[in-house]
Amino acid sequence: MIKIIETPRDAMQGIKEFIPTTKKIDYLNALLEIGFDTLDFGSFVSAKAIPQLSDTESIIEKLNPSNTKLLAIVANLRGAQNASRYEQINYLGYPFSISNTFLQLNINSNLEKAFQDTEQIQSLCKKTGKQLVVYISMAFGNPYGDFWHPDLVYKWTKKMQEIGIEIIALSDTTGIGNPNTISQAFRAVVNEFPQIEFGAHLHTTRDNCFPNIQAAFDNGCRRFDTVMNGLGGCPMSKQEMIGNLKTGNLLAFLKSKGIETSINRTAYQRAIELETITFPAV
Repeated sequence: MIKIIETPRDAMQGIKEFIPTTKKIDYLNALLEIGFDTLDFGSFVSAKAIPQLSDTESIIEKLNPSNTKLLAIVANLRGAQNASRYEQINYLGYPFSISNTFLQLNINSNLEKAFQDTEQIQSLCKKTGKQLVVYISMAFGNPYGDFWHPDLVYKWTKKMQEIGIEIIALSDTTGIGNPNTISQAFRAVVNEFPQIEFGAHLHTTRDNCFPNIQAAFDNGCRRFDTVMNGLGGCPMSKQEMIGNLKTGNLLAFLKSKGIETSINRTAYQRAIELETITFPAV
């Protein structure tokens, strides 16, 4: 079974013009009707760091219940404590990274502290009935010159497994991944940690989209983060923002493999139409 994690939070976070909260609510509710496994809808991070997502708490109560689970990003224990107060939220997502440089840029942290935070947030999740999704950013390399090797992905996956993490998304935050490095990273961990559900958070171009999906899929990935309009990227990375994997491209790939999904095509088309009045860049 393929799990699609629709990620409008990533699509919105780098847009400078503030999207009115009411428009976000309408769009998110449209996405909740489509049949995605999970909706990464917002984040509990500093409003100064990501002004676009400062209204996450205002949005939660206005989201319509559906079979789609809700995920919110947290950057530290305080954010996790805030997010865990909301019964509607199923998952907390933590942006770990195997690049020290990116950890400093993204959440003002380092490998040691970020892992300590992961432990604390995992402990909180167990107490509050949430599940922690760890994003291992820069899993396929990085643009900063920091050391990268698939063994590094294995090392930190093992540490995550030891504290009880059950979902890990290998993440290509700056679009640096290619079929070779993506294959190496998934090959290093998927069979070694069968109790962990591995996902792919890819940032792709038109040229490398399908080869990168194929590389992850061929090496055991059955969970993909996508964005309907392909927008997104991390504004803290100090790199050009390469858009997210487009939902339609993943669906086309799955169709080519004869793999069915739970996507409601009517609701999907309705959400596409809403994009034009939700996103200033579309």
